[in-house]
Amino acid sequence: MDILAFSDIHCSTNCINKILEKSKNVDLVIGAGDFCNGHRLKEVIKKLSRINKPSVFVPGNCETFQELNEECRNWKTANVLHGTGINLDGIDIFGVGGGIPVTPFGAWSYDFTEEQARELLLECPEKCLLVTHSPPKGILDVSSLGERLGSVAIREVLETKKVKLAVCGHIHASSGQIEKFGDTNVINAGPYGIIYTMKE
Repeated sequence: MDILAFSDIHCSTNCINKILEKSKNVDLVIGAGDFCNGHRLKEVIKKLSRINKPSVFVPGNCETFQELNEECRNWKTANVLHGTGINLDGIDIFGVGGGIPVTPFGAWSYDFTEEQARELLLECPEKCLLVTHSPPKGILDVSSLGERLGSVAIREVLETKKVKLAVCGHIHASSGQIEKFGDTNVINAGPYGIIYTMKE
């Protein structure tokens, strides 16, 4: 299965156009959050909804689950996940959005503590494709200041659930990269998208 994974497009028309073009050549599209800048979500989703492939999205810290779910309600091939999962073509996909742990950005940011994240991740099945906005602690989570800002709760799930593939975003300085963690490939997708072939 060929997967297009992207994150953190933040309303960029250039990035949206690149994602639309790349989506033509894949089987599944994954958006790992931060579609907007806290506004203009409707405009971004309207443009992205030209994607006619099965798609899975989680909210970032710039939009809430409720907002993203509402804007995608008429997009027939889109599935918005947050503490929930779906099975597409025999593949279990589980998603959790938001900034984890809580960011320093203040009340506007859609954030969760590590403990809240553990609750949201409780139903994550084994050997699934995991989509989160935040990266796991210590994996593709290095900021422009050299700090590791990933989530302990997400890393724990990678360790205990033998996740097949993990897709994230959030930390821009580590975007556009793939890193191996045990048997799990972790993708910090970034705004231009990465096409990844997942073997059965």
